[in-house]
Amino acid sequence: MRIDLHTHSNRSDGTDPVDVLIRHAQQAGLGVIALTDHDTAAGWADGRRAAEELGIGFVPGLEISCKLDGISVHLLGYLPDPAYAPLAKDLQIVRDGRTDRIPAIVARLNSIGVPLTVDEVFAQATGTPSVGRPHVADALVANGTVVNRSEAFDRFLADGRAGHVPHYAIEPGRAIDLVREAGGVPVIAHPWGRSSYKVMTEDTLGRLVQDHGLAGIEIDHQDHSPESREALRAIARNLGIIHTGSSDHHGAGKIDHDLGVNSTDPEQLERLLEVAKTNAAASDNAAVPEAYLP
Repeated sequence: MRIDLHTHSNRSDGTDPVDVLIRHAQQAGLGVIALTDHDTAAGWADGRRAAEELGIGFVPGLEISCKLDGISVHLLGYLPDPAYAPLAKDLQIVRDGRTDRIPAIVARLNSIGVPLTVDEVFAQATGTPSVGRPHVADALVANGTVVNRSEAFDRFLADGRAGHVPHYAIEPGRAIDLVREAGGVPVIAHPWGRSSYKVMTEDTLGRLVQDHGLAGIEIDHQDHSPESREALRAIARNLGIIHTGSSDHHGAGKIDHDLGVNSTDPEQLERLLEVAKTNAAASDNAAVPEAYLP
């Protein structure tokens, strides 16, 4: 059984509606898919409904924006109660920060001669409570400034580029605590991808496991070289934590991240679901969601 535990729909910065994403997962031969939109659970109900109709497994999740020592880190939270008040509050602050910075990003781009309006950006973000840089990129594609999201980030939007504006993100230890308190399972996404390798050392990961209950790390990911994957697998073994693999699929929004390009071993999914049961039982939340596994 092929399992993809990291995907995005148009409820955040993916390009596919949730039902289309689930159908594409089935067509790609996946047996289980997790929906992990950025800082929102808005697609979970539609995802489970589509998965049940198509007979494909579904794991509800989130990808939470975090920051450590000024470096962006992402945390995958599987099966938390999204209505758990402390978690919901911080996620709302993150989403508001993403949205509120759009005028500043547009102003910076305008200042260097890039034609763009705020309305153009929000026209690309219909149906999502989590507006972000990918929607700015899509607007730049739509008006002909760049050919794809990758070019937009490389030229204008990546950290250190003229159009980058920081936003609020949660400290990873706190985010892990919130996910666990909400009955969920915290897994660091692509720990050695982009800039996060600078702070996600083995020592840091060990502290997050010991002090906060980090349950796992994502290893098989397109941002990780074969050498990085081997080293991260050794770290996961040393720490005794779960290791996952996934596509980080964004529909047409990301090149070379096709559904199922990387996958999670079924044994690791079983471990994740066991941790979910333990954390749910330890929490006081009655609304912890369940995975659908036909």
